[in-house]
Parts: sequence; structure tokens; C-alpha cells
Amino acid sequence: MNLEQLQSFLTVAETGHFTNAAAELHVAQPTLSRHISTLETELGSELFNRA
Repeated sequence: MNLEQLQSFLTVAETGHFTNAAAELHVAQPTLSRHISTLETELGSELFNRA
């Protein structure tokens, strides 16, 4: 777990959308998704419902 992953998680939680969070963090959406995916793998749990 690193600071980028935690910031990504917090921003997605605050904005409610991966796209909006990526724009706010000034990163590409796939990069943001990778941060969240890696964090989920490390924690062993799904953090967001992507339905």
C-alpha cells in the first residue's frame, strides 16, 4: 500500500466516479484503476462496486 493508492481510493470515494477522480488527480483513468486494483489485491477485498 502506498500514498498514491490511498489518495486514489479517497478521491474515488469522494467523487463517486473513477473518471472524475482521475481528472481531479491529473492521471489517466486506467492508471487510477490500476492503483485501486492493486490496493484491492493487497487488501484481499473489493473496495468499489463497478456495476
